[in-house]
Amino acid sequence: MSDQENDPTPPPPTIRNAYPDDTIRILLATDNHIGYLERDPIRGQDSINTFKEILQLAVKKDVDFILLAGDLFHENRPSRDCLYQVIALLREYTMGDKPVQVELLSDPNEGKADGYNFPAVNYEDPNLNVGIPVFSIHGNHDDPQGAGPEGALCALDVLSVSGLLNYMGKFDLPLSDADAQNTGIAIRPVLLRKGDTHLGLYGVGNVKDQRMHFELRSNRVRMYMPRNKDDWFNILLLHQNRVRHGPQESVPEGMFDDSVNLVVWGHEHDCRIVPEPVAGKPYYITQPGSSVATSLADGESMEKHVALLQIQGKEFELQPIPLRTVRPFVLEEVILAEAAEEEGFDLGDQIAVSKFLKSRVVALIDKANELWDERNAKAIEDGEEELPRMLPLIRLKVDTTGVSEMSNPIRFGQEFQGRIANPRDVLVFHRSKKAASRGAKVTIDQPELSIDDPDLSISEKLSKVRVETLVREYLSAQELQLLGEAGMSDAIQMFVEKDDPHAIQSHVSTALRALMKGVQANGEVDEGELDDVLVKLKEQHDQEYAEKIKSGKSAKAKGKQKAKGDESDAASVDSMMMDVDGGGSDFAEEQSDPAPPKKKAPAKKATTAKAPAKKPPAKGRGKKAVVSESDEEVIELDDDDEEEEAPKPAKRTNRAAVLSQPTTAAKKAPAKKAAASKSKPGTQGTLTFAPSGRTSTRAAASRARGKMVDTIEVDSD
Repeated sequence: MSDQENDPTPPPPTIRNAYPDDTIRILLATDNHIGYLERDPIRGQDSINTFKEILQLAVKKDVDFILLAGDLFHENRPSRDCLYQVIALLREYTMGDKPVQVELLSDPNEGKADGYNFPAVNYEDPNLNVGIPVFSIHGNHDDPQGAGPEGALCALDVLSVSGLLNYMGKFDLPLSDADAQNTGIAIRPVLLRKGDTHLGLYGVGNVKDQRMHFELRSNRVRMYMPRNKDDWFNILLLHQNRVRHGPQESVPEGMFDDSVNLVVWGHEHDCRIVPEPVAGKPYYITQPGSSVATSLADGESMEKHVALLQIQGKEFELQPIPLRTVRPFVLEEVILAEAAEEEGFDLGDQIAVSKFLKSRVVALIDKANELWDERNAKAIEDGEEELPRMLPLIRLKVDTTGVSEMSNPIRFGQEFQGRIANPRDVLVFHRSKKAASRGAKVTIDQPELSIDDPDLSISEKLSKVRVETLVREYLSAQELQLLGEAGMSDAIQMFVEKDDPHAIQSHVSTALRALMKGVQANGEVDEGELDDVLVKLKEQHDQEYAEKIKSGKSAKAKGKQKAKGDESDAASVDSMMMDVDGGGSDFAEEQSDPAPPKKKAPAKKATTAKAPAKKPPAKGRGKKAVVSESDEEVIELDDDDEEEEAPKPAKRTNRAAVLSQPTTAAKKAPAKKAAASKSKPGTQGTLTFAPSGRTSTRAAASRARGKMVDTIEVDSD
């Protein structure tokens, strides 16, 4: 609190003089997780009911469009019931005769389905009557999966081709590690205008946090902006970890381009919807949070909101709107040892302990019902209808330190059946970490790692960061008695790099079985001789494992043979996961080795042939600028013919990329056609965002106000 008093939060941004004809109204929401617990008889319809409320708010607030920041669905393959209900709701609340007031200035064919003629943006289709457009990126729950001629697809692709939703922020990652060293993430905008307000939407669908962190740190995230980018209000949508979970398990808040005005942050479920300034940066961050509680954690107990975002020129204001259909959630923690002293009951008496816990749960239920009644009373004052009371979510965290035995939590919760929505998991038991660590018998040595050398520079330390090296150095200091350091190191490396959850368990089970067979082969062994026998067996197994590595029979040896000659050690099966070490560091120039692509060419040949079909957005970008016969604004993404200097992008304090940067253009061009490998890497066609030349009664209202042709060029930074 003292820090906030010393550095008070500035007042939220507002629009000083509002003009309705120039104000874009947007409804913001993230993490709807439709389909969560859909089989639960009590909570099964919570997510879809709240999504319905969000769409009703969009109609009530008369917004120009809806903006979603990922995780519309809870699963990558939603059930037919989920798809059915979402399609029905979108059709009922977003289709209609209401004129769309925002004019599309970017190319409506950008991102359209490959091989089909209908535009990617649904309200530009003359065959559809769209009243409220919906724009959305994908999250980590509903991200594209699969491969083949059609490329990776997700549920948002289905909604997009059906004309109910506009899927943005989908980009193609490199298929090979050699390409990954030279390409980054290119973000192409959806450009809109209402009156004198110009809005750019930049969406980045979820990728692994390590990859996004690496791309940002290496200055390889390029945002394609118009030449007069200072005249545009730019919104960046992303779906990544904001809370730090490790060195690279999150995305830093201050690494985005200075031309961004507002970052809409998805994935985090805590509601921090009031715009927060970023130290040293000109933009704000809003985090709407989830619209349904998917875990009974502290962050989910906060009141759920969506937001009405209004933009005029370079000014904006954001109004939080509480969601009424969200089930009330109350959480509390008790320490039984302290409660026993205050209440005067015996910790060894399970009946007394259970009676105390029941009284606490009853108090939480009353508190949740009071919150619901207060919410209803406020809604009635605003002229809204009263909603029937919903069963609350109750979570009581119990610290059982010093208690030898506890009752069954599931049986405990059955007594509250019909009074709470989660009777099976109302209680959760845990012990304090200090008490748990007292009985620990194993002391872990803290070795001095090679990267701890104070004489090394930052770039030298980064070059030494290898999972294999760090694990070996750490395990060698532990003096393992049963497991070999080499085998355990390889198992951990498979767990980390190949995302194999069973690697460590399989290695430990195999090693222990081998040790047991070795001990049994020696017959009866005295306890005094058992340690010597285990030491000999461990040495024997280590020697056998080393011989297998030399002969190339181990899994690790096979992996190294595939990446033979690759000094960067960046080989990875997952194209969305990238070894940070392979791309160099912030302080050293990237090095590329021509040998790895040659080695990998036979394996990637089939995939490369399918790449053109996997990248439908590239087809639209390869076309020439479309000049409409009607008087409409055309935005051209120009090229400054600087492709020859492309391989090594220069460091910039401003991370906004322009179409003159050839690193993106050179990599986007090969993805367009099957004959991409024949194209010269230094050439790039003019990229154009232009609206179609159709005439329709559904055209934006701003088009009818004047006849003008404005050309907006894209500048090199």
